[in-house]
Parts: sequence; structure tokens; C-alpha cells
Amino acid sequence: MDDTSLNSKHQSHPYERLTPDLVIDAVESRGYLSDARILALNSYENRVYQVGIEEQSPIITKFYRPNRWRDEQIQEEHEFTKQLLDLEVSVVPPLADESGKTLFDYEGFRFSLYPRQGGQAPELDNLDHLLTLGRVIARMHAYGKIDHFKHRPTLDIKSYAIDSSEFLQNSGFIPESLSEAYRTLSRDLIEKVERAFSKVDYTPIRIHGDCHPGNILWRNDAPHFVDFDDARNGPAIQDLWMLLSGDRQQKVEQISEVLEGYQEFCDFNFAELALIEPLRTLRIMHYSAWLARRWSDPAFPMTFPWFNTERYWAEHILELREQMFALDEPTLAIF
Repeated sequence: MDDTSLNSKHQSHPYERLTPDLVIDAVESRGYLSDARILALNSYENRVYQVGIEEQSPIITKFYRPNRWRDEQIQEEHEFTKQLLDLEVSVVPPLADESGKTLFDYEGFRFSLYPRQGGQAPELDNLDHLLTLGRVIARMHAYGKIDHFKHRPTLDIKSYAIDSSEFLQNSGFIPESLSEAYRTLSRDLIEKVERAFSKVDYTPIRIHGDCHPGNILWRNDAPHFVDFDDARNGPAIQDLWMLLSGDRQQKVEQISEVLEGYQEFCDFNFAELALIEPLRTLRIMHYSAWLARRWSDPAFPMTFPWFNTERYWAEHILELREQMFALDEPTLAIF
């Protein structure tokens, strides 16, 4: 599913062919007439552009990273977002052509088109915003419970932590002076995370998967959810814990407000609160491996120049050590 990239600055990458002219030509191949204005948007896993259209609003075009998702996995995501919108859950599904098709090909690239959705990140220190977010995510999850993704993966320890750790230990990225510390620390973390998951009985549902504030656009007093590229089966809490920040008391207040809104539309399994720090650990471990796997993509060394340095790995190991302590802290208690 993931394109595993080697640590080489000289390896060519498919995205090097994705020129502005090719982007415009791809959009025009779907019957639009571009005004030649193009703006690259903040996206690294895929490539996303705003393209101006003659006498119409601009549209967003998303070029999928080669070799990451199969067609049926992308189409399953598209269908999920379309169904959510049909239920008046505010998401942004791709535009369909006259035949209902949403995934297109052009010059070896797969792409989709989206209406432009304006907005800003929600205010996570605003309890009213958190209450509303809880309500909308609950409606998303209520539908997500009805069925499961058949082609998209399930969030699990193996793909997020075990595979990530093994890849990094064999990648040549970790400095030799830190390799043993990383090996033993990642092993101990994985064991703790496995124990934590084994104690929580939950049923995976269809979730957004990457529900951080950057994928939520707040407009007209309501949240609009975008970028379901990481949608998968997983615990409901995965779509909630990234809304939390601050000290323990602040997190308790925040998750209490989120769950007050959530339970208006969907039951919540409170045992999943014990998965917050294990899921954070999985995300931290997966993120470092994601950067390493994508290092041959020219955008990554330019955007993340601090990654391939000894200082980064020293700080990453410190962050993992902090997670060792966090995993031993009591679960957030909701009263």
C-alpha cells in the first residue's frame, strides 16, 4: 500500500513529472476550461492544487501518490464521503462526471476533482466548537457503524508501530550512536501499547482516520470535514483524541465537552478513553517512518530539512521516552 522510498537524493520520483501544464491539462481533460491560474496547496502525501476555471469558481484537484492506494480503496473512500453528504454530514466528496465516475486518469496519474471549500481551523479552546465537533463526528460514526470498509485497512499496531520500527531500523536514517536506544525503546513501547489494546474491548468502525484541526474547516458556525485519504476501520476515539491539547485538566474538560455532543447522536464506548495515549504513540512512531519512506520525494527534503539529522533522532527518542511515562498515566476520567 505504501511506496517505500530509499534514502537517495538521486532517485527520480513520479511527482517530478507533475508540472503546472500537466495539472491544467488533466483538469481540462474533464471538460473544464482553465484560466491558467494554479496554486499548490499544503499537501505532501498527495499533490493538491487549486485551479482557476473560466467564468466559474476555482476547483481543487488531487493527484494521488502512485502505488499507495488501489483504485477500489480510493473509490471506497469517495463513496463513503458521498453517502455522508447525502445524510447532511458536512464533508467534501469529489465531483462526479455524468456517469458518476469520481476517479480519473491522466498521463499515468490518478486524480479527482473537488469543489473549493473555504474556512479556518476550529478553535479548540472554544468549548462550543468542541460540543459541535462532537455532534458532527458522532453523526459520521453513527453511519460508520452500519458497515465496514472492505478494501481499506484497519488501524493496527503492526502497520503503525511494528512495521514502522522495523523499517527505520533497517533504513540507515537513525545514527549508529542512537540505534540501540531506538531499538530497545520502540520494542518496549510496542509491548506497552499491545497490552493497552488487549485490555479494551471495542468494535472498529469506519472513521476519518486523520481528524486533526487542519482537516476541519470552520465556516458559518459549523465544521466541514475534508481529506478522508486516511479513512479506515478503527476505534471511534481515533477521531476525537487529536482535538485535545494542554494539561490533563484541560484535556478532561475538552473531551467531556466533545463527548457531551457526541452522545446526542451516537453511543460512545468509554473504555476507548484508555487508547488515547497508545494511539498517540502509534501516530508518533508512524510519522517518523512516513518521513523516511517519503524521503526520495523532492518535496520532503525541502519541507522537512531537519528530519535527516542527528538532532532530530535524539529529540524523537526523547519524545518516545515521554510516551513511556504517558502510557502509565491514569486514563482521563469523565464525570
